[in-house]
Amino acid sequence: MLTLQIGLHSAGGYILDLATPLQLIGRSVEFQHVVEVLARDGDLLITGVPGSGRRTLVRGAAQEVGAIALEIDCIRAIDGQRFVQLLAEAISQNWQLEKIQSWVAENAREFFVYNSEGKLKILPSLNQKQVWQAFELLLQLTQIIAVDLQQRVVLILHSFPHIRSWDRNNLWEATFRREIKAQTEVSYVLIATIAETNQHTDEANYPLETIQLPPLAKDVLGLWAREMLHTQGLKFDSRSCALQLFLDAVQGHIGDAMALIRRLQTLCPADELITEEHVQQAIAGLLKDLSITFESLLMLLPANQVHLLECLALDPTAKPQSKEYIQKHGLSRGGSLQGALTGLQHKGLIYNAEQGYKLALPLLGLWLQQRLS
Repeated sequence: MLTLQIGLHSAGGYILDLATPLQLIGRSVEFQHVVEVLARDGDLLITGVPGSGRRTLVRGAAQEVGAIALEIDCIRAIDGQRFVQLLAEAISQNWQLEKIQSWVAENAREFFVYNSEGKLKILPSLNQKQVWQAFELLLQLTQIIAVDLQQRVVLILHSFPHIRSWDRNNLWEATFRREIKAQTEVSYVLIATIAETNQHTDEANYPLETIQLPPLAKDVLGLWAREMLHTQGLKFDSRSCALQLFLDAVQGHIGDAMALIRRLQTLCPADELITEEHVQQAIAGLLKDLSITFESLLMLLPANQVHLLECLALDPTAKPQSKEYIQKHGLSRGGSLQGALTGLQHKGLIYNAEQGYKLALPLLGLWLQQRLS
């Protein structure tokens, strides 16, 4: 992990620590909070748009407290059985083969098998009750692993709200909270978009702290970008508006900024100054490469969400529900518009009202402007 090797510096009131990992500049307060929560056996909901640094933050915090990170991409879980399989695979990657085989033989041979590929597999013939029993056994196993290895275990559940499409009664989340609350060496971190909320009926007994990751301030992101480029012997031409053009393009979004940095590193030879032309060329090339991805994304969205997304890209506003904006862009009033706003927020494509309904993926906004102009 790259670390910032400069003295203390103030960027808009933000103080950079000498030991701040370069990937966590602008997130050090949140990083310390996550570390403190995990160290005291707490659980977390971390919200932010895709590319806001949620995974980097959690992985870094887990490493900081010396924990084993078990990661599950909940989008891949189409039902309970698939979810259990993903958890089993994560465990397989973090515990010794002979210990897993021994655990299966002694405790779970009617639910799992260890196959020739070295993976712990749930038996396909299990009924719903048995799948649930297998799930509870795996949660208990995480505590066994933590004690055996003398390390904390952190379950990181990416896009966790996706399981609610099949977990209608919130039984799986309730079980997570109950079991892991009782375990002294296991925590869990849910990762979701800003629009997602807990929706848990027993919050008083199983509290879950929430950390939201907003866009980075321009001065902080500018410092980060300069340091990232410095590691490759590159820097922005201070006589040009190259840095400002870069910052205007990425709008505080760390994922888009990283993509643009990588493109600049391939365009510019070492020790060469980055000019406005270089930044423009990098943006154009990146948008061209992302066009298929963005086209596919639009195809997956309902028509009213696509229309609203295009309107917000071409004509940003903090009040899309206003009569003037609705009439100007031919939007539908009432439930249809609110449904489109909510849907785009839940997908992490726009921010909420606090952030003025801005597009959450700046490069997508630039691509839409280019496409519609």
